[in-house]
Amino acid sequence: MSFDLKDLERRMDGALNSLSQEFGGLRTGRASVNLLDSVMVPAYGASMPLNQVASISVPESRMLSVNIWDKQVVAAADKAIRESGLGLNPVVDGTNLRIPIPPLNEERRTELTKIAGKYAESARVAVRNVRRDGMDQLKKMEKDGEISEDEQRDLSEKVQKLTDDHIKRIDESLKAKEEEIMQV
Repeated sequence: MSFDLKDLERRMDGALNSLSQEFGGLRTGRASVNLLDSVMVPAYGASMPLNQVASISVPESRMLSVNIWDKQVVAAADKAIRESGLGLNPVVDGTNLRIPIPPLNEERRTELTKIAGKYAESARVAVRNVRRDGMDQLKKMEKDGEISEDEQRDLSEKVQKLTDDHIKRIDESLKAKEEEIMQV
């Protein structure tokens, strides 16, 4: 059995990618197609993501446009968006939903920065869990005689450096997102 540092890096990158997707769904007062990623619409006897029953676009910076493909799903999509907890109120226009993005108040901005902080902490925990798995694997390989103590120490340092780099990138992403949220 060999130690795969690239696999650990890939798993840590996965935590970063997940974080950027979660950040994409946080409303900052600017329209983003990712804003509606969490909206599930009851359609065709199942609960489906909104982007599977409609195309979503951003015609202007504070407006989302949702073009629903089947007119029988319009009412369900409208209701799903209103009840999503995103604070959005669509305007129905045939099979189109126009969704104005209201400006954020100070209280909501503070709340969003806390949510962003929780997302970042979850990503840090995920990265540390990958680190722990790698360290455990190295200790086992050394115990089983597959690698020497020096090799184990060298690889452990590489795993720690990889972890530190990913934690730093998470912190940078969080700082950038907090600045974006707090901008007026």
